[in-house]
Amino acid sequence: MTDILLSAKNLSVRFGGVLAVNDVSFDVRRGEVLTLIGPNGAGKTTVFNLISRIYTPTTGSIDFEGQRLTAQAPHRIASLGIARTFQNIELFEHATVLHNLLIGRHTHSNTGVWSEMFFTPRVRQAEIRHREKVEQVIELLDLQHHRDSMVAGLPYGVRKVVEMARALCTEPKLLLLDEPSSGLNVEETDDMAFWIQDIRDELGITVLMVEHDMSLVSKVSDRVLAMNQGEVLATGTPREVQNHPGVIEAYLGQVDDVSALRRPGAVAS
Repeated sequence: MTDILLSAKNLSVRFGGVLAVNDVSFDVRRGEVLTLIGPNGAGKTTVFNLISRIYTPTTGSIDFEGQRLTAQAPHRIASLGIARTFQNIELFEHATVLHNLLIGRHTHSNTGVWSEMFFTPRVRQAEIRHREKVEQVIELLDLQHHRDSMVAGLPYGVRKVVEMARALCTEPKLLLLDEPSSGLNVEETDDMAFWIQDIRDELGITVLMVEHDMSLVSKVSDRVLAMNQGEVLATGTPREVQNHPGVIEAYLGQVDDVSALRRPGAVAS
C-alpha cells in the first residue's frame, strides 16, 4: 500500500479574471498532519474547497486512494473517507450535541426506508453501533458534560470541538480542519493541539489543516506547506518553512529577524 493518501497535481482554479490557485501540487502522506499556511488570499481555503468538491479545478487533478476526486459528485466525498470542518461553524444549533454527532453517522446508514419505518432488528442493531461510535468520540474529546446540551447554548470553543467531533463520527481516513484554533483562547488552543495529536496517534486519521496560529502549527504538524497568492512557496518541517526567505517576505516583508513569525498568533489567516 502506498504511503500517499491524497495527491494533488497542477491544481489551478479561476474565478472570472482572478486566478485563485495557480499550478499547486502536493501529496498528503498517511498518518501525518500536513498544515497549509499563508497570508489572507493565499488560496488555502480554496484548496480545501477543491478537495471537498465545492469547487471544480480549472486544470489539474486530485486523487484519493487511487480514485479521481474530480470525477466524484460532492455528496460522495464523505462516503469515500474525507470529512471536514469549516471556518464558520456549521452545526444544527437547535439540536443537542448527541443528535449533531449522530447526524455524522449518516454515511454509514444502509438500512432502507421500510426497515427504518418498522424499526426492524437490523435497524436496532445499526442504531446501537452508531451510538457506540458516537460515545467513543464524546469520550475522546471530553464532551461528556455537553452530551445532552443544545448547541445554541454552548460556548464558542465547545462548538468548535463539537464540529470536529461530528466530522470524526463519519470515521474518516482524511480529516480537513479549516482554522481549528480560530476564535479560541490560549487554553482552548492547547487542548486543540492535544486532540489533533490524539486523532492522528490513537485513531490513525490523517489530518490536513489550514491554520494561522504558528504555535499550534509547530506543535502538531509533521510538515507545512506555505502558500502565497495562490502558489506554493515552500514545503518542509515547521522550522524549515518558518526560516524560508520567501515565507518570511510573504508575511513580514524584507526583515532579518524571523522571531516574529514564530510568536503565537503571528500569522494571519
